[in-house]
Amino acid sequence: MCICARVRENEVRAAIKLGARCEESVGEACGAGTNCGSCLDRICDMIEEESADTLVGVSA
Repeated sequence: MCICARVRENEVRAAIKLGARCEESVGEACGAGTNCGSCLDRICDMIEEESADTLVGVSA
């Protein structure tokens, strides 16, 4: 996921599930996206995916 900080996708997803809702808060939680920034688009996508999953769970 984030090569610069050696952060795996599951670590980013865990940070999002624990409440990180923007790239900066993901970076604070696990370090992803804090160096070159090439993974920031993917982090945003993951935040949106998790938000959509949460909304689906709420309405069900």
